[in-house]
Amino acid sequence: MRHGGLSTARLGRMHDVMAGHVERGAVPGLVTLVSWRGEVHVDAIGTKAVGGAPMRRDTIVRIASMTKPITAAAAKILVEECTLQLDEPVDRWLPELADRQVPRAIDGPLNDTVPANRLISLRDLLTYRLGIGAVMVFPLRYPIQQAMAEAGSLRERPCPRTRPTN
Repeated sequence: MRHGGLSTARLGRMHDVMAGHVERGAVPGLVTLVSWRGEVHVDAIGTKAVGGAPMRRDTIVRIASMTKPITAAAAKILVEECTLQLDEPVDRWLPELADRQVPRAIDGPLNDTVPANRLISLRDLLTYRLGIGAVMVFPLRYPIQQAMAEAGSLRERPCPRTRPTN
């Protein structure tokens, strides 16, 4: 069954999943919003705080670490509207990613670079494959890892599964 353009069954499933988070105590309350072609569905579940006032459609909440998902959702909307293309280079909007140089070899000196084989696309950004050159494995073997460690952005930590036991 449809509620306008939105599926009543799917909205019901979404409500049940979100209500489950509240019932399990993961969050005291939440508000969901789905908008499709001008139709808007809002569902307020739970309370502002444990034992507090009920969540409402207009409850102001603090959100954190939401830049990536909100930007990704906006980019996907622009793709749906054919304003952006997934495989289009992003140089026009992010000139700092244009004309990239990459190391000739992973184990070579950092100043021995060549032009990248291709430009970075929106798809690369959305799937975290933009090629920033971080090698997140240990022990530190490669010059890029050494440089990151010296800059303080990477430190070697033993893996808990391989830590010696006494």
